[in-house]
Amino acid sequence: MFYREAGQFRTTYQADNQVLPIRQDRVGMMIILAVAFVAIPLFASPYTFSAILIPFLIFALAALGLNILTGYAGQVSLGSAAFMAVGAFATYNFMLRIPGIPILLAFVLGGLCAAMVGIAFGLPSLRIRGFYLAASTLATQFFVVWALTKIGWFTNYSSSGVITAQKVTILGYDFTSPASKYLLTLGIVCVMAMLAKNMIRSNVGRSWMAVRDMDVAAEVIGFRLMRTKLLAFAVSSFYCGVAGALYAYAYLGTVEPEAYNLDLSFRILFMIIIGGVGSILGSFLGAAFIVLLPIGLNMFAHTLGLPTSVASNLELMVFGALIIFFLIVEPHGLARLWQIGKEKLRLWPFPH
Repeated sequence: MFYREAGQFRTTYQADNQVLPIRQDRVGMMIILAVAFVAIPLFASPYTFSAILIPFLIFALAALGLNILTGYAGQVSLGSAAFMAVGAFATYNFMLRIPGIPILLAFVLGGLCAAMVGIAFGLPSLRIRGFYLAASTLATQFFVVWALTKIGWFTNYSSSGVITAQKVTILGYDFTSPASKYLLTLGIVCVMAMLAKNMIRSNVGRSWMAVRDMDVAAEVIGFRLMRTKLLAFAVSSFYCGVAGALYAYAYLGTVEPEAYNLDLSFRILFMIIIGGVGSILGSFLGAAFIVLLPIGLNMFAHTLGLPTSVASNLELMVFGALIIFFLIVEPHGLARLWQIGKEKLRLWPFPH
């Protein structure tokens, strides 16, 4: 009975078309945002910020970018970490070579550079699809990391290749503490998630889903495949680029090519598979699951007295088992389970 919609009448087009049309959803979202922006900064420890909350938000943003491309536009990609690396290194070079540039503008420009790279490497999607497209994006991953490693200009000719990220300063305030970095990351992720939600509901999002479901039929009814697919690659890469910049500046504190390896691309892919392909909420649920699972497994292994090597292998085995489980039992992931739970709340306590 808690989730009943009875008595909630929408009498205008604007009310019917709002992002959260159900009152309970709006109240729940306000509570979540109040806890995230007010309660957590007051009570969370620095370890919680640095090890759990900040990586969760950054991975959720990267998973959101991949979900736009794979879940909504139907284009398979294994190069998410490469686009994150482009965003991070572009932001670093903008900060280095344009003195006084605002950090938020550098994040946006880094995302735009990642979008341009995404468009360039998204061109094969006009001719190939499925496994072959995944292989071409995998080539993107190797090429970008190789270029960042071998071309010294990107790293300002650093001998080690590991660069300390510049200080994050906005309007004279230094974001050096874990709590301030968390609030910066949270604000950026909330804004970009809202933009993605509205984009999916627009004509652009509907064109992506039409191409995903049947690209030949979409082209017949007037959708331009080239523009639609490349726009999906651009938007997805922009989100991944901003996530990569936050990964370097708010989490690692360094800009290094090896941080954006193939393993990171697969982790982001696992996030949308477990969380739910084609779901904004699924990106956040999958990121939370992937971030919290290794911490839980390490605590479990420590309780049993297992060595570290066994714990790391256990993590890989559990990841693999969960991927198989969700692909077989619930292909739509955790987001679908949440949707089923809401449907049951609508009927409770009556029999289903």
